[in-house]
Amino acid sequence: MDIEELLPQQPEEGKTEKKVSPLVSLEKDLELYAESIREIALEIIAEGVSLNPIFVAHQHTVSIGEMILNKEELNTNWNIQASMVEEFIEKGIIKPELKELFLKNYKKPEDFMCVFVIVPEGANFIFYPYKK
Repeated sequence: MDIEELLPQQPEEGKTEKKVSPLVSLEKDLELYAESIREIALEIIAEGVSLNPIFVAHQHTVSIGEMILNKEELNTNWNIQASMVEEFIEKGIIKPELKELFLKNYKKPEDFMCVFVIVPEGANFIFYPYKK
């Protein structure tokens, strides 16, 4: 699956001034959302849905996961959707032959949130630690 399929809408044209990385606002939102995300991750595991929850952070409409934190409702910058490694493999974002490598690098969901960050330039996984 290509990133364009996940991000069907084109972003609005930004100002031509020097742009601040969107990851700055993402970090602020992840701090705010951390406890909710952790609870949902542990619930996904406890209910046997998946051992490997993945949260999708985006600012536009994407077609993966289920919306759990809406930026419009919460007056924040990022939407967060809950998914899991199985959906990422099913949609071809993680190739089946790379599943074991991904799982080997997957960090403990009790300590880190696995976030698939989607920006207009591309997408990538990050593991963001929960504060102790």
